[in-house]
Amino acid sequence: MVATALILLLVLIGLSIPVGAALGVLGLLLDPLYSMLPLTRAIGELAWSTNNEFLMVAVPLFILLGEILLRAGFAERMYSAMSLWLSWLPGGLMHANIGASTLFSATSGSSVATAATVGTVAIPQIKRYGYNEPLFLGSLAAGGTLGILIPPSINLVIYGVLTNSSVPKLYLAGIIPGFLLAGLFMLVIAVSCMAKPSWGGHKIHATWSERFKSLVHLAPPLGIFFLVVGSIYAGLATPTEAAALGVTGALILAAWFRRLTWTMLRESVEGTMRSTAMIMLIVIGAAFLNFIMAATGLTDAITSSITGLGVSPGWMLLIIIIFYLVLGCFMETLSMMITTIPIVAPIMIALGYDPIWLGIIIIVLVEAALITPPVGLNLFVVQSLRKSGSMGAVITGSVPFVLAMFILLALLSFFPGLALWLPTVFS
Repeated sequence: MVATALILLLVLIGLSIPVGAALGVLGLLLDPLYSMLPLTRAIGELAWSTNNEFLMVAVPLFILLGEILLRAGFAERMYSAMSLWLSWLPGGLMHANIGASTLFSATSGSSVATAATVGTVAIPQIKRYGYNEPLFLGSLAAGGTLGILIPPSINLVIYGVLTNSSVPKLYLAGIIPGFLLAGLFMLVIAVSCMAKPSWGGHKIHATWSERFKSLVHLAPPLGIFFLVVGSIYAGLATPTEAAALGVTGALILAAWFRRLTWTMLRESVEGTMRSTAMIMLIVIGAAFLNFIMAATGLTDAITSSITGLGVSPGWMLLIIIIFYLVLGCFMETLSMMITTIPIVAPIMIALGYDPIWLGIIIIVLVEAALITPPVGLNLFVVQSLRKSGSMGAVITGSVPFVLAMFILLALLSFFPGLALWLPTVFS
């Protein structure tokens, strides 16, 4: 049964069927094969209950927040300020790529939006300042992955829904690993450019006066971050309500800077609708597939076979890490999360792993999937922003940053407090 389901899924994805539809079709195929009851009749109720989840309302709101900040032009000013503060480091503007991605991640919650936003502003600087193109492009793809780890994160919301975990605790758990990963990315750039100084491009000189004047451009994204995250931990708002506050704050800022127009609003709403429709199709398809798998006993069969191996918790963690790294090379990240977490999380939690810590581990593995070929989504996003050149340059430049993610996974494994300290302090 397990082999049949896996083969059918690979065939459907290989036929280039959209992932959300492929998951639903797989459920429709498994139902008559392994069930005596017409389980497909539950799809309407499943679709309604999935869409009716209050916490899921945060998803389109966080997407809308990122769309407004992008189209209001805050990204360009933010990148300019980061370039003045960070360009003196070995690697120059590549540090600004990571810094701007980190800051935008603290308002967007989406890796794709982060990579696209920062990449649009940064890519023209490659030839202008003579940077090593693969490493520069890799820094953009890797920096974009921070959007799903640093709060507010859409993927952490979905993990919380799937495992019934506290989203505020997940947000707290993602702060230290998120900024630590940004630091590791910058370390990769610095070491690479110290070894090969020509990769770091031409220096950009700025006076302290110019740097301090640029701080005003960092205020809008920082203000949105503290509005969203601060309202949650002050007990003033739920994650969904905080997302709505963030959208309101972004609209006020756009109006303040005279960037709020009907055209901008229409484009922001259209972009939000497209992204939300894609995400919810995947969520509904995966929910239906998970229901079919549970009702036919496939989930229990997988769980029993894995727990029956009798491996230690440490070896099981290593198996799960390898599993996600391999699966991430062939499957879109959101659908990978939704289809695997209902199976993986109960096994790992039963072995004694903390669900909050496990969520951060899975998100880091999902980040790695975003920049590993052949379906690393951020690789395609960055490549689409270029006017010429092959995908190979983006892939090559991303490899050192995947190694940085492995270092973070090792640190989280040996020092779980990196993720659990803040949730413990604020609990």
